[in-house]
Amino acid sequence: MNKSILAKLCVLLMGTGVLYAQQSTEQDTLTKEPVQLDEVLVEGKRKTDPVFSTFKSEPARKIVQSKNVADLFKDINGFGLIKRGNYAIDPSFRASQYEQLNVQFNGGTKVMHACPNRMDPITTHVIPEEIERVEVVKGPYTFRYGPTFGGIVNLVTQEVEKQAKGYHGTVNFGGENNGNALTSFANLKYVGEQFDVNLNFGYRDFGNYEDGDGNEIPSSFRSTDYGVQVGFNPTENQRLQVGFRQSFGRDVLHAGLPMDTEIDDSNVLSVDYKLDNISDGLKTLNAKVYRSKVDHVMTNELRPSFMMTEAVSEVDATTIGGRVELEWRPGSDIKLYTGLDAFSVGRTGERTRLVKRNMMTGDPLPAPMEFVDGVWQDSQIDDYGLFVEAKYPLSTKLLLNVGARYDMVCSKSDDPSDDFIAEYPDLDTRTEHNISTTASFKYMVSSDVLLELAFGRGMRSANMIERYINHFTVGQDPFEYVGNPNLDAEVNNQFELGIKAKTDFENYFFNRLDYGASVYYSIYDNYIVPVIDPTLDKKYMPMAEPTEVKRFVNLDDAYKTGFEVYGELAFLEDFSFKTELSYVYAKNKDLNESLPLTPPLVTRFNFNFEKERIWAKATYTLTSEQSDIALSFGEQVTDGYGVVDLSFGARPFKHFTVGVAASNIFDATYNNHLNFSFVNQADFGRVPINDPGRNLSAFVQYKF
Repeated sequence: MNKSILAKLCVLLMGTGVLYAQQSTEQDTLTKEPVQLDEVLVEGKRKTDPVFSTFKSEPARKIVQSKNVADLFKDINGFGLIKRGNYAIDPSFRASQYEQLNVQFNGGTKVMHACPNRMDPITTHVIPEEIERVEVVKGPYTFRYGPTFGGIVNLVTQEVEKQAKGYHGTVNFGGENNGNALTSFANLKYVGEQFDVNLNFGYRDFGNYEDGDGNEIPSSFRSTDYGVQVGFNPTENQRLQVGFRQSFGRDVLHAGLPMDTEIDDSNVLSVDYKLDNISDGLKTLNAKVYRSKVDHVMTNELRPSFMMTEAVSEVDATTIGGRVELEWRPGSDIKLYTGLDAFSVGRTGERTRLVKRNMMTGDPLPAPMEFVDGVWQDSQIDDYGLFVEAKYPLSTKLLLNVGARYDMVCSKSDDPSDDFIAEYPDLDTRTEHNISTTASFKYMVSSDVLLELAFGRGMRSANMIERYINHFTVGQDPFEYVGNPNLDAEVNNQFELGIKAKTDFENYFFNRLDYGASVYYSIYDNYIVPVIDPTLDKKYMPMAEPTEVKRFVNLDDAYKTGFEVYGELAFLEDFSFKTELSYVYAKNKDLNESLPLTPPLVTRFNFNFEKERIWAKATYTLTSEQSDIALSFGEQVTDGYGVVDLSFGARPFKHFTVGVAASNIFDATYNNHLNFSFVNQADFGRVPINDPGRNLSAFVQYKF
């Protein structure tokens, strides 16, 4: 299956091309400008960035501690974190999550999880210190980077070709007291005229943390990562880059999931190529091919259920993909992008159960009984996409962006269970045809005021869990879930209006005021949710509550609306105060309740002091009560809370940086609405997982 996809991608790589529009950055004053791979969606340029986009830069001097990549999202306005512990953390943006967000790194590379409970999302397979910035497109407003429903998240790793010639290196060490955590990272790179190489190594060891009441939360994990990247510039206008990385997770405890991870291994191989300045009409060709593999082993050995039934699941996921794109210049002011991409994910694996006791009486069985359950039913989903997008200035102040995308999605199950075939007797390879469109305007009222207006129609076909899961518990609630291979693709018709502005002051106490706001409204068609189906019988432990079973279905009537606001005032040259506010309201009209995993109102206040060699930051995050919940999803009302964090950093010497931080300094006991509840834990009932209490951390870095 995957060999055919890889062959097609190789043909595309040799015969077609791509482009990412990106500025050239001067490397030093003595050499020519380098050819840079277009792995950047957002550059901080109002005229070239996608509409309603933002980026967060993470220079090493501002990072104090990150458990994994997901921590980089926690203070980006509009984002929340779906936590099952300290390791398996997924970003949520405007109540869109999982495959509703197009999460990738370096402009297209994906690592798809192997575990049906998402113990191993993409955020666990990249070293946090590798990430130079997080880029976000806030809706279905560009389709050059794959099918997009709720938005794009691009994790940009180190761009070595931009750096000065010679040898460079970094060594980091960090630790924190709440959980006795230790992190380390080492990087060595060489940049030459035609050749560059980048080597990374990271190790993280986190223990169980304590909440504000002193309760120990099972959340420990260890992970080891390394990566190698080699770049070669055969001519002045070409670049070829090959990257390989591996990640090894061990002994991971998941407080909010029924099992723990013994092994979580992944590897990613990617090849990128760029040909620049081809001709007057055809500017750039850019191409990418990648393959990622995740091997995942989970058990219930440390759980109470182990006394009744031993369970071991061994699953794997293989992802193959790539993209090719061309940037055309049919006129001096027109940028036209055409291209195609492909994405294939295949998953296999089984769960082996050794039943040791009678489920009704609890008495030991004379001989344990072994059962083998298919987890993924050897399923595969392939997506082949074509896209076109154009940027055209209607005037010196008004920029129009239009785009369209076609996706052919093929799905199949090679080894379906007998009961699944009984539910879907016509089960066969299915092909869907999805069309997405977008149109947006940017209007420069002045050099300091930008207005944005956008519409996007993004389509997302059902993922593998929604199609093929068969009587497994994969949600926040304890229900068994059954997939539906006949689901229609869900559609997000999103409208958004926004403003970004700034005001500079001269000879005043205040130096600058940056402010902005956006409001959006999404009309959902065929929104996919699990609901109780009375025609289904429970398969495993049929007498245990709940006895009902959920099936994934399409909703007829649902919508989402919300806003984000920010304002930042800089004063006395080195000080600034920033306020951010985000709110989303989502409605499932079919069941007359909220859509699941909808975050509450969040307000954030930041006070910053920053000079060249010393900086400090205080953050107060106020999260409101969330009483608008999805009862059918097992959600509970979540109380509001406030958390204060402090951080301080300095560079006492040229190459040496230190940082200290205190998180949740008042030791508040709280849980976020997106946190999962404890499952199969000896000392906890099914209540939401609390976040960490007070935590002190320290960070040191040597860089040359």
